[in-house]
Amino acid sequence: MNIGSKGLDVRTLQQRLNKAGAKPQLIVDGWFGESTRTAVIAFQKSVGIIPIGIAGPRTQRALQGAVYPKQASQGDLQKAADKLGVSLAVMATLAEVESVGEGFFQTTGKPVILFERHVFHGRAKEAGLFEEAPDLETKYPNVCNPSPGGYAGGTAEYQRFKLASTLSATTAKESCSWGMFQIMGYHWELLGYDSVSDFVDAMHQSEGNHLDAVVRFILAQPEMHSALKQKEWAEFAYRYNGPAYHRNLYDVKLQRAYEESLEAFPEERFIGVDLAHDEGDKTATMEVKAKSKASPKRKAARKSRGKKS
Repeated sequence: MNIGSKGLDVRTLQQRLNKAGAKPQLIVDGWFGESTRTAVIAFQKSVGIIPIGIAGPRTQRALQGAVYPKQASQGDLQKAADKLGVSLAVMATLAEVESVGEGFFQTTGKPVILFERHVFHGRAKEAGLFEEAPDLETKYPNVCNPSPGGYAGGTAEYQRFKLASTLSATTAKESCSWGMFQIMGYHWELLGYDSVSDFVDAMHQSEGNHLDAVVRFILAQPEMHSALKQKEWAEFAYRYNGPAYHRNLYDVKLQRAYEESLEAFPEERFIGVDLAHDEGDKTATMEVKAKSKASPKRKAARKSRGKKS
């Protein structure tokens, strides 16, 4: 639920926020307006959830007294922002638009995955699997196919992953996108992991590790990193989502999410931030720190991608 949502679910949310100590107390009217969003952000901050003002599954669980131990916190978000040399508002924007919301399936405790059969097909060829089993594609079209598709969705993706793992465990891991930011397993070397298994193990541990993975992904691509630091949303969307980014309006979504994030995190603008490494320690030298004003609130409600905190 976010700005513009309405109905019984919003009424329940408002009642729970009031019970949790919302100040001022909300009028329980079933309309998710600015006052409800402010109360959601305040609650998220109080329990360590990334405060983006959207009442997703983890926020609603927390309102009922349950906090998932593997979930990312604002502290994790701040660490990621520091590594990238960007503000917390920028990092919150990235988490809102470019993540799937929750990095783990609550029913199984396993990281969210999506198995890509066309990736498995291509990497199986590279690995020489077709030389040993030339009928691989014919026998297993749902996990080894030159065309994308065959998606089962949700936890059922693990059934496809399990089947592909019987053919090649390494190739199967490389052919999945993993965690909050759905980073492909075959990027393990680019991201600096020792192996794809090392990457997958990290994805099983926490959403903090999912944030670390996306930080590595961005740092490994200087043009993408530069676009994020400069808040050049169209350029960043092009490099992160590909040339078809405009079809899903990713640049527009990033800009709008950033404007809203400024309300939760009045931005500290960093100029000339350098990360120096000394025997494994990271220190950031801040040349200039200046407060900026949050952008004016928009009249139009922003549509949600339905994958939030």
